[in-house]
Parts: sequence; structure tokens; C-alpha cells
Amino acid sequence: MSHHVIIGGGPAGINAIETIRQIDTGATVTLISDERAYARMALPYFLAKEIPAAHLDTGSDEYFDRLQVTRRIGRRAERIDSSARTVELDDGEVITFDTLLIATGSAPIQPAIPGADGRHVHNLWTLADAIKVMESAEAKRPSVVLVGAGFIGLIILNALHKLGWKLAVVELEGQILPRMLDRRGAEAAEAWLRARGIDVYTGCSVRAIKGARKKTVALSDGQVLTANLVVLSTGIRPNVGFLDGSGIHVEKGIVVDVHMQTKVPGIYAAGDVAQGPNLLGGPPVIHAIQTTAVDHGRIAGANMAGQTRTYPGSLVMNILDVANLHCTSFGRWQDTGDTTVVWNAARPVYRKLVWDGTRLVGGIIVGPIEDTTMLTDVGMLKGLIQSQVDLAEWKHYLHERPWDLRRVYVASRAASKLLAQTTIGTSSKSRGYHFNHLSPPTTPSEHHATLVGTQPANFDNLPRTPTPGIYKTPPPAKDAAKH
Repeated sequence: MSHHVIIGGGPAGINAIETIRQIDTGATVTLISDERAYARMALPYFLAKEIPAAHLDTGSDEYFDRLQVTRRIGRRAERIDSSARTVELDDGEVITFDTLLIATGSAPIQPAIPGADGRHVHNLWTLADAIKVMESAEAKRPSVVLVGAGFIGLIILNALHKLGWKLAVVELEGQILPRMLDRRGAEAAEAWLRARGIDVYTGCSVRAIKGARKKTVALSDGQVLTANLVVLSTGIRPNVGFLDGSGIHVEKGIVVDVHMQTKVPGIYAAGDVAQGPNLLGGPPVIHAIQTTAVDHGRIAGANMAGQTRTYPGSLVMNILDVANLHCTSFGRWQDTGDTTVVWNAARPVYRKLVWDGTRLVGGIIVGPIEDTTMLTDVGMLKGLIQSQVDLAEWKHYLHERPWDLRRVYVASRAASKLLAQTTIGTSSKSRGYHFNHLSPPTTPSEHHATLVGTQPANFDNLPRTPTPGIYKTPPPAKDAAKH
């Protein structure tokens, strides 16, 4: 009887366990996790007081008992001996394995700022961190300086904005969201934040944080900010330090192949620690997002249980609500070559489609969150990129009507291609990541049926000639009129 050991109780580890149990009901499964299983990406909802802490749970004792999982909760893996096939824990226990999944996630980078370890200065990465931030908010409307305006930083900012707290954000780069939006998209987001009373400081760093009850934050440009508390969000790094001397190949993360297997047979990695295949080609990458972690876990779990499943690669995917401004980017969004762009600074609305020949390989959508059509288009853009469907027949149309993604999505039958390529080659059984198991999970097929309907639309009369003078877009290809 095989013994499968999973290190890490996040989405990668939990989905691996469920997949193993769907395939191999007789094996022994052991979970090692320094925290209980909960939805880290739901922490902002807890911080904003929209859900209680109990609704963060993704794995109760009853749940693990039903899956017959042996647990080592509150324990940390200290070292792995890949030759002896053992994991040593922080309490000295040694666990042997036949297959091993490393899904230890990421940890926040602690910046080298004087005073960054002081009172009322916090990271916000764990449930314990969120509780500390809430306990530090002694004033009725506390003021906060947020250090770092990347993806995670602005998730935190959005939660604190919902509470009505007074906010200022400091970013070292020349714009906010530097790894998610190009300059134009960032300018729209910055203007939106400032219009809502949020102070934005870009192109400067924090020199020092001083004070006990009242914090002063000295910036590199000479400005000094005051606040009740400071929240640090200066990046994350994979939790791979304990792998020194293990024989497992680590670069930025743990290098894995299309089976999510490391160079050591029987040892796998998934989630934020895995440096694996990229859907759009190129060297192995780390995509530290929950959807990638879920897919990684399913592929790894299937292969650990004896099946042979391959992973097509992950897609860069950033979806964010910034004080009711929706910001999204996919794939090679930063490319500047063959692009379709539409921009209205007043609303603001910004849309950028990135092409490689006749296939979409990236895109950005920015706009007010009440625009429900835009929210639907986010899913359509993701599907068109992820399916890599050939859009030769529709490229010229999208140059002229980049807002009409739904029509092209349906006409190109991108959904059919996506549904035919579920993550592990069978009908997906998503665990849903619903809070406290209160709402039913939604499978990918149900999701697509909701978006595009069950009957394919007839677009035989779809106009395919340009309508001049509406938007400034790149000139169509010479043979576009043929389509």
C-alpha cells in the first residue's frame, strides 16, 4: 500500500489529496501543515468584516476524516532526504513516503527598513496577521501607510478601504501594480484611488519607520507620513529554504516537468513553490495564484496516484478590485508589438489586446466594477487566450470592436476547446473553495454554460469590415478584407 505525503494545506495540497482519494482509496495519505487549512485569498473579506473567521476554513476534522487523511497540523517540515525517502519534522518525527508533494506556498519578504519590526507594523499574509492588524486599529478611523502597491498590496488596500480607513500607499516603482498593468492602466488606477481620498506615492522608498503609538514614515524624497499603523507588502518568495541538501533542484522555485514531478522520481511540487510549464511557451515559471495552485495540485495528485497526466502550462492571470475599479491582466500583457488599444480617461475605461499572429496572447481590461458587460468580457478574454484558438477570421473585427469579445468568443467556439481540455483529462470536480462549505461548488462546465448559454449563437451575418473613425487602432492586415 502506497504512502503519499503532502507538505502544505493550501489549495495545491488539498486538491492533490482529493484527487489522490478519487483514484486510490486504499493508500495512506499524510498531510503536514504548519497552519490549519483555510482560504488565504479570502482573508481580505475577513479583514473587511464581510465574513467571520470560521468561514475561512477549507478543511475541517470531519472533512479530513472522511478522506482518511492522517494529519500533522502545526508541524513544520525541517528537512527532506530524497534518497532515504523521509521527511523530518520540527519536533523530530521522521515520516517515510513513497510519493511526496511539496506545496509549502510563499512567505512575505521582510524589507530591510529600520523600524519594520516595530510595534503597529505588520505583514498581512496569514490569519494571525489579519487579526493583529484589526487589533492594532485602536482609532475609530485609523490611518494606515501601506508599503508596496503590487497585487497583494492592493488587495489589502481594497479591504481597508471598505472599512473606511484613511489610506496612503508607497511604491518603489514609478507606478502602482508594476507587474500587472502597463503605464496607461496604472495611471487610470492611480487617478481613481486619488479621487477617492487615497494618497499614492510612487517612485520613492521608505527610509525609516519610527514611533510607538503614532508612526512616522520617512520617504526617500524627503516627505514624512504619519499613521496609526503600517502594513508591509513588499513581495513574497517561495518557501523552499528547508530543501537545502535535499537533492531537489531549486532555482527561483522547485523546477518541475509537465507531470509536476521534480528531477527526483516520486517527488512533486505544486503551487507557489513550483517553477513549471508556461502555457504560452518559454522557460519554467512561477505563477503564484490560487487557480494555478489548484491545477498543479490536481495534476500532481493524479500522477502520485499512478495515473499519467500532463499539465499544459499556467497562464499569467491577475484579477483585482481596486476600490470598485476592476483591473485585469492576462498572459503577455506587457508586450507592445501587435496590439489593439481602446482608452477613455474620463470613465475610465482601458482595454488592450495583445496578438501573436492571429492568436490572442495577452490583454488588459480596466473599468468601473458596475460595468457588468466588462466583467463578462474578462472571462471571455481569459478563454480566448487560454484556448489559443485561431482568430484569423475575427482579428480585424476585434481591431475595430475590442469591446465585443463575447461575440468573438462564441463564434470562435473557444468554450468548446476549453471544455474538451479539462485539467486532468476528465470532467472536473472542483471543490469550489466555498466558505465553510456553505455554498455548492461550480464546475467549469456550469460556469461556461452560464456565460455563453447552451445554444451556439448564429453570427453568420457578423460585420467583418472596419468602421472608420471610432477608435485609433493599428491598421488591419492587408488581407483582412478577405475575411
